[in-house]
Amino acid sequence: MHEHASPRQAIETMIRGNDLPGLLRHAESIHGHLCPFLALGVKAGRHAMAYLDQENTGMEEVVAIVECNNCFTDGIQVITGCTFGNNGLIYQDLGKTAVTVARRVDGAAVRLVVHPDFREHMFSRYPAAGPLFEKVVVQHQGTPEDLHRFHHLWEGVARRELEEVPLEEQFLIETLTIRLPSYARILATEICARCGEGVMESRIRIQAGQKVCLACAGEEYFQLTGQGIGCSREV
Repeated sequence: MHEHASPRQAIETMIRGNDLPGLLRHAESIHGHLCPFLALGVKAGRHAMAYLDQENTGMEEVVAIVECNNCFTDGIQVITGCTFGNNGLIYQDLGKTAVTVARRVDGAAVRLVVHPDFREHMFSRYPAAGPLFEKVVVQHQGTPEDLHRFHHLWEGVARRELEEVPLEEQFLIETLTIRLPSYARILATEICARCGEGVMESRIRIQAGQKVCLACAGEEYFQLTGQGIGCSREV
């Protein structure tokens, strides 16, 4: 059999060596900036992958069930290798900064949920961060100097939370065994009779005897935005 190097070899090596700064650099390149909740995702993902001791080639050997769509989730995707595109990521719109990472072969899993008082304790550790966060991130206000100061401070907070604060002070951790969904289905592609675009057969509707996509059919479809999962419709 032809052997080839794993594209995740560098990440797997850092997971085994507990190289959290190195892992954070990988996550930052995808996320676009450095922040404390990205660092928490990296930290949780590393703990889960080390616990499961299962390399991931993107063939659903590992499944991550995330309960939020914030910065934390990008850390999880990068470190576990579970993404929407390889069907290893399951999104539950519960609004909790939490993840369950499971090994498909036997259902062994670990769930990490951020302590409910984490944000309060974090801002008490870094009192200058709270007002700037409110001004720059929540209110989308502030001068360029405020923005520069915030990013500099926020990156420092992220690195300290990554390396200096014990995992147990940040997360509630539970090991368990779960039942995972079946492997992703491989579905045929149909051609929409109206727009001419290829469509997964499960998203085809029949109108006036023609196969049409949800958009052309004028039907609602699910959409994930920063507000969570909702329904949308072409207008």
